[in-house]
Amino acid sequence: MDGRLVLASALAACALVAGCQSGTDGTPVTGPSGPTEPSFPTARPTTSRPTTPTTTPSTPKAPPAAQVLPPGDSGYVFIQTKSGQTRCQLNEEAVGCEAPFTNSPMQDGVRANGVNVSADGSVRWIVGNLGDIPAVTLDYRTYSAVGWTIDASSDGTRFTNQRTKHGMFVSIEKVETF
Repeated sequence: MDGRLVLASALAACALVAGCQSGTDGTPVTGPSGPTEPSFPTARPTTSRPTTPTTTPSTPKAPPAAQVLPPGDSGYVFIQTKSGQTRCQLNEEAVGCEAPFTNSPMQDGVRANGVNVSADGSVRWIVGNLGDIPAVTLDYRTYSAVGWTIDASSDGTRFTNQRTKHGMFVSIEKVETF
């Protein structure tokens, strides 16, 4: 009987040691960001004194006849021009485009291949690569995405922030900001 007990103890010890690994096979998956429980408004006592109405900023509206491009889970919309030469990413704060620009400025000794305009009109030239983005190919028409109007034509693409009216016109030959 003691031999069986020793054998069982040895097998249990081996199983414990085998289960202690420094790594786990598989692909990491992140959970949802933000609060995991719903948030409910707290009841407030009512007052008898009159209150002045407050105005909330209006949400930018898409121009009539514009096709709406919804953002992905990241909050970005990814597009490319009909020619495929210009690719852009948009979110509520900015538009960044990558293209083989012919007249872009030098950045650290390299010709910039990217330009970024923020909703407030700030412009920044960069050297980079948008990578393998899930871009929607635009036709020559008007689109709306995350608060920006996109006017795509054979001459280039115009991005206008619907709230601030700042933006840029992008083509291979030139970039104009406003």
